[in-house]
Amino acid sequence: MLPCFNEAARLDPSAFRSFVASEPSVDFVLVNDGSTDATLSCLRELERGAPARFAVLDLPRNVGKAEAVRAGLGVAFKSTADYVGYWDADLATPLDEIPRFAEVLARLPEVEIVFGARVQLLGRSVQRSPVRHYLGRVFATAVSHVLGLPIYDTQCGAKLMRRTPRMAALFEEPFSVNWTFDVEILARLIHSRRGSALTPPVEAVYELPLESWRDVAGSKVRAVDFFVAFFEIARIWSRYGGRAE
Repeated sequence: MLPCFNEAARLDPSAFRSFVASEPSVDFVLVNDGSTDATLSCLRELERGAPARFAVLDLPRNVGKAEAVRAGLGVAFKSTADYVGYWDADLATPLDEIPRFAEVLARLPEVEIVFGARVQLLGRSVQRSPVRHYLGRVFATAVSHVLGLPIYDTQCGAKLMRRTPRMAALFEEPFSVNWTFDVEILARLIHSRRGSALTPPVEAVYELPLESWRDVAGSKVRAVDFFVAFFEIARIWSRYGGRAE
């Protein structure tokens, strides 16, 4: 699913049409998060062109990315798909990465969720500003310490997970944060497995280094959000507590 808020200028409808033509197993829930521009019209156009492949969920008011993702996944979990997930509408992570994510889940039955990781390695095209890269490393280090999970990149907007009742349960309650809801997903997963015989979080979560990623102009992430994120981590810690076992 794709959460969209005022994305009309950054949406690339042709990329979505080309992708669904080449990947018949992938469908999209397109969530309009109370946009005030032409986003809804763009999404409706995709839906009209291929109603079996695109479904629009129109939220009457802007609720923020976290709750837009939760609403979209609520629809996706009711489908018959093997896997569900969310992707940034600006396609900073290209759509052709989706089959790579699905391959991990098909190959590794113990893995419940795949996180995209923006790792600048030779042979990969990861175009990220130095400032955002280093701020991201500081943030990821803090998250790893709080969760007790050696996660490299929580904030990449590309995730894919199994469509199971256990995973759906992680999204039943509204998130307590907005910018760092990806961290709250991990905190919920850790909390739900504490004291159980389920696969430990360190084995249930898989980070997949992306082949390609790029900063897209017009991002709604601001420098101040980096500092807000630390307050949100504290809120997550207060609510769920404990570290991965």
